[in-house]
Amino acid sequence: MRRLAQLLRYAAVSAIATTTSLVVLGVLVGTRTVTAGWANVIATAVGTIPSFELNRRWVWSRRGRRSAGREVLPFCVLSFAGLALSTLTVHLAATWADGAGLSDAWRTLAVEGANVAAFGSLWIAQFVILDRVLFRRPPAPAPLPPVTGPSTSDGELVSTGGRAAGGR
Repeated sequence: MRRLAQLLRYAAVSAIATTTSLVVLGVLVGTRTVTAGWANVIATAVGTIPSFELNRRWVWSRRGRRSAGREVLPFCVLSFAGLALSTLTVHLAATWADGAGLSDAWRTLAVEGANVAAFGSLWIAQFVILDRVLFRRPPAPAPLPPVTGPSTSDGELVSTGGRAAGGR
């Protein structure tokens, strides 16, 4: 049940980050402010910020200082690996839409669909990597072994007078 709740929180974070990215992507592509590829880079960078913070704090309950080398950088590398795939698909979708003579609205929709498809294809893989590698919990320390020593038949420890049992 705990894993299901975690997966639902991960899905909610993905929805927030995706919505953030798609709004930025839609505005930049719809207004032709930059090329579709650059719009995708900017949108992914903007969406990565809430994704990292919400995943770290809410999904994996990590508190305290974040480690740039152990958490932030690997998360960004993972996000930008998805960016490489999505940029390729976004570029191909924009090129196809331009060649097909689609209106700006349909072109924007095609580009956003390509973005969602690319990141969606990596969604489960990212969950596993975040869970098992990036935000994994350290293993619980092994319990200390029980104190043992000479005992009487009723289980009480026998005092050895400061010497090890059997010592002289």
